[in-house]
Parts: sequence; structure tokens; C-alpha cells
Amino acid sequence: MRNILLVLFCVVFFSSAMAQELTCTVTVNSDQVSQTNQQIFKTLERSLSDFINKNKWTNRSYQENERVNAQMFITVTNFENNRFEANIQIQSSRPVFNTSYETPIFNYKDDQFNFEYIEFQPLVFNQNVYESNLVSVISYYVYIILGLDADTFSLEGGTEYYRTAQGIVTQAQGSNSAGWSQSSNRSRFELVDNLLSNTYREYRVAMYNYHRKGLDIFGDNNSTGKQVIAGTMNLFETMVKRRPNAFLIQTFFDAKSEEIQNIFSDGPKVDIVKLKETLNRIAPLYSSTWNDIKY
Repeated sequence: MRNILLVLFCVVFFSSAMAQELTCTVTVNSDQVSQTNQQIFKTLERSLSDFINKNKWTNRSYQENERVNAQMFITVTNFENNRFEANIQIQSSRPVFNTSYETPIFNYKDDQFNFEYIEFQPLVFNQNVYESNLVSVISYYVYIILGLDADTFSLEGGTEYYRTAQGIVTQAQGSNSAGWSQSSNRSRFELVDNLLSNTYREYRVAMYNYHRKGLDIFGDNNSTGKQVIAGTMNLFETMVKRRPNAFLIQTFFDAKSEEIQNIFSDGPKVDIVKLKETLNRIAPLYSSTWNDIKY
């Protein structure tokens, strides 16, 4: 009896220690497609959910409460002969220490998501082989999500995940599928290339400072947390001076603009006038949001 209990304990412990990295909700929307048989879209949705959530993407052991929360919204705009034209919206978040709040990390829409899929076909990721555009795009964004999450917990902690994503880009470029080209603007190539480039190093320092040194101390010291987050904006200003209209700046504020507005509209005061001037210089597209900061 004791041996049986020991075996059961080991199974439970091993399962917990080897928990997968993501808790990702996948939604496939086919409202724009005049297709009488909707079953293939439901099958695709289930297959992608299993592929993302049941696959082991790293060698790291994740506890259940460490899994990264994410959502992928796939909107199919055309479907014919197992060929899909679509876009995909990727979102991820992570908890803030000592609070019940989930802070958004990534909120990005990729309009170049075309792929072939036969119902019930297995989805298998091989790091060294291009299997399909569907598998490559989804796997690429899994590693981008993991990398960004890691960057918020340790300085440049996401490098190994970005390098895997970069390898996926290299494999996929030979397929001539949209979104991988080095010459395309706002492509998957550009995103991961920028994340690994020293030219944009301030972005990754800002990700760490904003979350680990700013948000994570809010519960204990709201004033210091706000000062750190305000100071983080200066890192972006340094990057903008070097590379105006940097892709990574847009991705950051697409996820964070509303949060920043809420942070500085309440609680201990900082130099809001100076902060708003900085925000308008580095992210002028969100000027209406910055104008809504109340102080």
C-alpha cells in the first residue's frame, strides 16, 4: 500500500513539476466566411488549443501557477479548398506581485496569416524543420510570448526564447509565405530581430524595470513604483532619438497605454506635466490617452 501511495505521489509531483508553459485560450472566428459546414473551424480551434497548451516548449519546469496567460483570436476572412486567409490577434499578461491584477504584456495583431489546414491533421512542431505555415506562425508567437514574459521577471531573460523564434523565421522564409520576409515592414522577422538587437536594448531594460521594479512593488510602495515607471519612459525616449518610429515602441504602448493612463490618474503624485510631455514625444499616437491622465 505504501509503495502504491509513493508511486501516486511521484506521478502527481512529476506532473506538477513538468506542467506546460502556457494557459492559452484560442478562438477561431469564421463569421466572415459563408461556409455551411462550420465543423472544420471548431476542429481547428480545438487542435490549436491542444497544440499550444499541451506541448512542452522549453526545458524549464513550470508550476501550475507559473503558466503564462495568453489569448489568440484568429479571424478567418476567406476559406477555400483547405486554404485559409486570416489575421491573428495575440495577447498575453502576467500577474503583478502581491495583487490580484494581471498586467498586459503583449497585444499585437498580425494581418499576414495565411495557411493550409486539413481537418484532424496533426500539428507537430520541429525546431529544425518547417512543417507548415500554421505551425510556424503559432510556434513563433508562443516563443515571443514566453520571451516577453521572461523579460519582465529578469533582465534580458527572454533571449533564448527569442533565438528560437528567430530560428523559426529562418526556416519559414524559404516557404515564401507572407509575414516572414526581411524586406516586409512590421514583419515577424522585424519583431524578433529588433528584440535581439542591441540597437533597441532599452526596450528590454524598460520591460524589466517597468514590471519587476515598478509594478511589482506597487503593493508595498505605490509612490516608488510610480516613480520607477515614470523613469522607464526616459529609456524609450533614448531609443526614439536613435530610431524614431521604432516598431517595439508601438508594440509596448499598444499593450500599455490604458494601464499607464490609469496608473498616473490615481494615488501619489509625480511630475505629471513632465511625464505627459515625454509620453507625447515617444508615443504621439496615444496623445488622446495621455490627455485623459487626471491629476
